[in-house]
Amino acid sequence: MSVETTLILFKPDAVEKNLVGEVLGRYQAEGFIIRGMKMMMLTPELLAEHYAHITDRPFYPRLIQFMTSAPVIALALEGDNVITRVRDLLGATDSPTADEGTIRREFGINSMFNICHASDSVEAATVELKRFFREEEVFSFNSHDYLK
Repeated sequence: MSVETTLILFKPDAVEKNLVGEVLGRYQAEGFIIRGMKMMMLTPELLAEHYAHITDRPFYPRLIQFMTSAPVIALALEGDNVITRVRDLLGATDSPTADEGTIRREFGINSMFNICHASDSVEAATVELKRFFREEEVFSFNSHDYLK
């Protein structure tokens, strides 16, 4: 296994439905470590960079409207093979087609209102973490003996 750090964005639907704690608890139950976490309002400019690969799609304006409609929570999460494992916990992008027991199947509505964005590769995670976190906002630390 390899230790990785990934970006997760709790989308406005997760924040508005008060599901952040429930979903975060599932990530932590897997043994993942929070390295950074913050609530923020996204701008159309930041989203244009993040979604540069789909700006020509017909749903893009609606996506920007949704993602700027309420705060999101950005999460830097570390763990063994965290990228693949988080995506497995989330399930398919289109919530109704996600496997039973996945986060998106339980709480999502469709491919836009699907609770979380998660990086899909080590390369994407590296770029996305830098996009949403300053270097000093992602912490690296060892567990203290008194916590064991």
